[in-house]
Amino acid sequence: MSDLQTVILTLSIAYAVIGALLLVVLVYARLHWSFKAVAVVVTSAFYVVSFTEMRGLLGWASTDRLPATFKLLKARIVEPHSLEGDPGSIYLWVEQLDEDNRPSGIPRAFRVPYNDRLADKTHAAENEIAAGHPQGGRAADFGGGDGSLIDMVREYVTPKTIMETSGGDSSTGEFNAPPAGAQGAVFTPIPPPRMPPKDEQ
Repeated sequence: MSDLQTVILTLSIAYAVIGALLLVVLVYARLHWSFKAVAVVVTSAFYVVSFTEMRGLLGWASTDRLPATFKLLKARIVEPHSLEGDPGSIYLWVEQLDEDNRPSGIPRAFRVPYNDRLADKTHAAENEIAAGHPQGGRAADFGGGDGSLIDMVREYVTPKTIMETSGGDSSTGEFNAPPAGAQGAVFTPIPPPRMPPKDEQ
């Protein structure tokens, strides 16, 4: 069962429990019948709204932190639109890599804030992928929760095990694109997967 299916199942069970608790309260509470009717209608309406909104979330790009190391599968650059007030975004479809550069097989879409430098590097990475040169990246190259260079440097010197379990910025859990003046590769060619050593005969 996938993570998304687990979340949906958990929410469904939670809504069922809430409905059962409401039923118990309404049966044993000494309230006017009109108040009980309103409570049932409002709860039922929230079930419908929640189901509709949950379906709308399926397939939307995540603003969570990118995997520690990943393979870039595809990207889409949406430039800022001043008239519509859209600050712009860069959508990345990535696949997590393990320590031996092997992909997880579970692609996921992410959205990061737009900036010119990242857009240029993303476009260059797309060209390399089209030419048959797989491209990868690291979460550390995208800065921290506020997109500061300090956060990016902190992740370079943080042990990998801590970086992978910390979940990124502790204050927000999210991250921004790197600032315009920050250095970093962002996307680089992916080395071939490291094969396990063969048993010596």
